[in-house]
Amino acid sequence: MTEPLTWKITGREGDFHKQVRGRLKKDVEQMKLQDPNFRPGLVVLQVGDRDDSNLYISMKLKAAAEIGINATHMRLPKTATEEEVLHSITEVNENSSVHGLIVQLPLDSNHKMDTEKVTNAVAPEKDVDGLTSINAGKLSRGDLGDCFIPCTPNGCMELIRQTGVSVAGKRAVVIGRSKIVGAPMHDLLLWNHATVTTCHSRTADLPGEVGKADILVVGIGKAEMVKGEWIKKGAVVIDCGINHIPDETKASGKRVVGDVHYASAKDQAGFITPVPGGVGPMTVAMLMANTVLSAKRFLESHQPGKWNISYTKLNLQKPVPSDIVISRSCVPKPIDCLAREVGLLSDEVELYGKTKAKVHLSIIKRLQAQPDGKYVVVTGITPTPLGEGKSTTTIGLVQALGAHLKLNVFACVRQPSQGPTFGIKGGAAGGGYSQVIPMEEFNLHLTGDIHAITAANNLVAAAIDARMFHESTQSDKALYNRLVPLNGEQRKFSPIQINRLKKLGIEKTDPSTLTEEEITRFARLDMDPSSVTWQRVLDTNDRFLRKITIGQSPTEKGYTREAQFDITVASEIMAVLALTTSLQDMRQRLAKMVVATSRGGQPITTEDLGVSGALTVLMKDAIKPNLMQTLEGNPVFVHAGPFANIAHGNSSILADKIALKLVGPEGFVVTEAGFGADIGMEKFFNIKCRYSGLRPHVVVLVATVRALKMHGGGPTVTAGMPLPKEYIEENLELLEKGCSNMRKQIENAQHFGVPVVVAVNAFKTDTEAELDLVCSMAKAVGAFDAVRCSHWAEGGAGAVALGQAVQRASEAPSKFQFLYDLELPIADKIRIIAQKIYGADDIELLPEAQHKVELYTKQGFSNLPICMAKTHLSLSHEADRKGVPTGFILPIRDIRASVGSGFLFPLVGTMPTIPGLPTRPCFYDIDLDPETEQVNGLF
Repeated sequence: MTEPLTWKITGREGDFHKQVRGRLKKDVEQMKLQDPNFRPGLVVLQVGDRDDSNLYISMKLKAAAEIGINATHMRLPKTATEEEVLHSITEVNENSSVHGLIVQLPLDSNHKMDTEKVTNAVAPEKDVDGLTSINAGKLSRGDLGDCFIPCTPNGCMELIRQTGVSVAGKRAVVIGRSKIVGAPMHDLLLWNHATVTTCHSRTADLPGEVGKADILVVGIGKAEMVKGEWIKKGAVVIDCGINHIPDETKASGKRVVGDVHYASAKDQAGFITPVPGGVGPMTVAMLMANTVLSAKRFLESHQPGKWNISYTKLNLQKPVPSDIVISRSCVPKPIDCLAREVGLLSDEVELYGKTKAKVHLSIIKRLQAQPDGKYVVVTGITPTPLGEGKSTTTIGLVQALGAHLKLNVFACVRQPSQGPTFGIKGGAAGGGYSQVIPMEEFNLHLTGDIHAITAANNLVAAAIDARMFHESTQSDKALYNRLVPLNGEQRKFSPIQINRLKKLGIEKTDPSTLTEEEITRFARLDMDPSSVTWQRVLDTNDRFLRKITIGQSPTEKGYTREAQFDITVASEIMAVLALTTSLQDMRQRLAKMVVATSRGGQPITTEDLGVSGALTVLMKDAIKPNLMQTLEGNPVFVHAGPFANIAHGNSSILADKIALKLVGPEGFVVTEAGFGADIGMEKFFNIKCRYSGLRPHVVVLVATVRALKMHGGGPTVTAGMPLPKEYIEENLELLEKGCSNMRKQIENAQHFGVPVVVAVNAFKTDTEAELDLVCSMAKAVGAFDAVRCSHWAEGGAGAVALGQAVQRASEAPSKFQFLYDLELPIADKIRIIAQKIYGADDIELLPEAQHKVELYTKQGFSNLPICMAKTHLSLSHEADRKGVPTGFILPIRDIRASVGSGFLFPLVGTMPTIPGLPTRPCFYDIDLDPETEQVNGLF
């Protein structure tokens, strides 16, 4: 070759890195098509303010912007300590929106820095500079497809490829052995099948070694050290050096040269890179390429619905041991491991120990463009003391769909109240081989959500009575001056007070400009004590707090009134938590909660009290769903726990929405509605689905032979006594009569246009004929399918047939519809529920209820959905009427408004809002083993 071809001479070196950038830009555009919210993220972390570092960083940021990479320059001052630098790196490592992290070297700090320690702190999957020991080790072993290759050597290889010269079989010489250029360059050439010699400052006969090279890469850091006469004729020469030498012709008095004497080398080399303008731009291009590669890997490994989940094999025992023995026999997966398996990112998960975690709501935004999975609600026939196993069936179905049918599936269940746990019911984690584990943590405290609700609820109660007390003892002016106190020389409204002014139609922000009439309207809520509907709560069954007198201390100056306690899960704040769709929505719902009526007939809210912002602060962690697992390792969201006979009795909308995104379009989310289909399921559809916008695919209706026999007229069951023979011996006649209740509940589900699968939860005393009778009768009245299940004794394997039926039903046509239009008058909506769901002839509005209809209509609350508060033990209002009662009038004693949660709840009969303890509560059996710290006797 008479004329050496250099990139500088042909201008091709500029084209090469531009070509790479153009290709990367197309790759980024393709990623955005896959996920419109996604952008590759790069952080350049700099310590100090060196001019040369600033120049290099600006080049990187400019290249990133051209390609479409979201690049951030993170500056730390020269005063930053090593600990502060490492902390910043950890933060970026855990930020899922960042896919590449560069630590700009050198570290320009006043403090001593261990550069190796700092660079190795970068997560290997974000180490786009390829400088960590893990990436370097993989490169040295030849794992080129599973690491990041340092950018300068990678750029050099790209330039060599552009020459068309094959590397394989060639003699290659690398001058320099630095970790950034020389050492990785040696490895790259070696694994591309060159015969490689690495030379350095102590190499004997360096010119002789250089003369053998078909490919020469120089990165020694000495200006123009390699002379042209050393170079083999026609060799490919890559010059990585950047050096400054004096040059009086330049304004700066110096110019940049490489490690190769270019003027003489260009006459020998077949190809040679210029300095500046050769390797440098390609290095930046390769940095961008590594960032895009990292982003691609992230997208590939975090595709919604792409799970890499392991399931826990059950060791089934006969007879089936107690729930607590089973729970302890299974070692749960570390919860952070389960989170990764189902596609959660590390910065979306907040660990609470090893077996439970909270999930941040940021995931909703990340997955908002992804399609939802299939939505299944589990409900039951009218409950009996014999139990139907609804929670157990929910968990068994999830175990079957996941561990046995290999589908992505999430369970979404309520958090149990401590009241029943220590009272008469016990826990609510499922049972047998279909449980949420660890059951002790599930039933006791969990992550403190119920305690947060208790604190928030009681803050409102305290605010109500304090406000009424202060208004009764102060003049308007004094009250105003205390509500808007002097701060320095002036008064200032808080933001929440500005909200109240706007509500009153007062468009002023300067406290000194209010008129006396405006001051009175602003300062006085003028609550009618007899209208206060807000109660104090605690999560304990304490019957003696059902009616109390407050304010008996002399300091309250004779201000006393009758009040009561409710159980925490009956608090409106619990219902708000279950029905909210975002932090902002929760703030608005908490603000709208009506606590009383003024003497002038106006509703008084928590926003009027000035407490709604504080409530949001108390609830900011409780809004995050709790992640746990089943015995077989399926994911479970445990979130919210409103009572079903008082509130709507369903777990949270947020948990369902997140789970539906995580499972992907072919996956399933199975949630449970409290009590029978006439209670929890009706409220699930008419309340929860209205606010969530979600449309369920399948209803699973749980029934048992025993419970249906009771509905058929079977004898009363007494706790602690042997079951009457009717329940343990075959009795087809009694069973057939009781199936009327199942038939009615199937019809109730069909009112909403959703396919129904009946799950017959089998007991060992059930006969084949009895189980067949239930299944055939269910299908005869329109159930999509009816299958027997044995998940309590066999885990997910015992619910495979149910899982398959649910799968088929989810593909069936569905014409979902609500039971009533919200615009109907309050009484009409109540009547529709009573007649269509309960089978009542009509309703009777008692005087207090009639008064509330008029009041709420006047106050603008008449278009809210209805949440019936009635006994769960019968379709009617009388708990002892089993089967399908007919010919009754449903009496509505009162109606109350849960404006924040968004429903009106009519009271049917007397409804205790705090249970009492029985003669022998469950707590007699509960204790802690001080040696093992195990909870004993919970089940």
